[in-house]
Amino acid sequence: MKQLKKTAAMLLALALCLTSMCAPACAPETAAYAAAKTPLQRYGRLKVSGAHLVNSKGKAVQLKGVSTHGLSWYPQYVNKKAFQTLRDKWGAEVIRLAMYTAEYNGYCTGSAQNKKDLESLIDKAVAYCSQLGLYVIIDWHILSDGNPNTYKKEANAFFRKMAKKYASHKNVIYEICNEPNGGTQWAQIRSYAKTMINTIRKQDKNAVIIVGTPTWSQDVDIAAQNPFKSKNIMYAFHYYASTHTDAYRQKLQAAINAGLPVFVSEYGLSEASGNGAVSKTEADKWMKLLDKNKISCIAWNLSNKAETSSLINSGCAKTYGWKRSDLSEAGKWVYDMMRK
Repeated sequence: MKQLKKTAAMLLALALCLTSMCAPACAPETAAYAAAKTPLQRYGRLKVSGAHLVNSKGKAVQLKGVSTHGLSWYPQYVNKKAFQTLRDKWGAEVIRLAMYTAEYNGYCTGSAQNKKDLESLIDKAVAYCSQLGLYVIIDWHILSDGNPNTYKKEANAFFRKMAKKYASHKNVIYEICNEPNGGTQWAQIRSYAKTMINTIRKQDKNAVIIVGTPTWSQDVDIAAQNPFKSKNIMYAFHYYASTHTDAYRQKLQAAINAGLPVFVSEYGLSEASGNGAVSKTEADKWMKLLDKNKISCIAWNLSNKAETSSLINSGCAKTYGWKRSDLSEAGKWVYDMMRK
């Protein structure tokens, strides 16, 4: 009996030893543990290497996320629970803060109090994203102003303030001119961008900066002919699947072939107006191209506005915790795509 107990004890010790030795190899990181890591924990400080956005170890990454609508129009969606819903339920890794410069209560056209309110909203949004480990894009959302030089002085002061405030943040990205349009040429955009890049770099030498391109940020092929030599610079490309089809994919492919680091900082399934028909077929073609080339992309827009580009159903008043049934047709497509 004594010998039997001794043998049993030896076998138990051997089993425990083998279990301990095997644990690292036999228990790889589980999906639950991976999901517990925030995007910022997974990727660290982002940078640009060649044509790609890369993580802190130099490996190419593809961020997917959601853009707010204009902050003055729909401030209620800037709340921590909304961003957490997007991260945990949708799989979003980045939030874009669309701050219009000239439209309704625009930063450059509204009152002094409105300007303070917008800055306060950005502060809250960056804080929520930082707490949740999300990347955040501060977007100088030009539209009717067309040429970014229209409010160049105001933009310079804004980005100086933002870059100084968030210089220590590893998750803040700057989009310095959303959609140049109205015949604005790349040379004009480039001149504006050079000033903004220098202003930001005096405060933050490492942040990724996204530069808009001509014709509502679609002429990336033109920008590719004379890009910046500065580090950590990317170039915006925008599309709306029902309007922008093969010819626009060819423009993007030309920029990719030229080695331009492109960031799709806004896309939708609707027509270019933000309304009209939804095209899932064309949206699928676009995402196939973006996935193949690891191009990051941001869906427009987080609101319940009664138009087809809105991600939330117009009849849904929730500002967080949305179920799939609360989403628009476009919202369901984005939700399903990101959850993959």
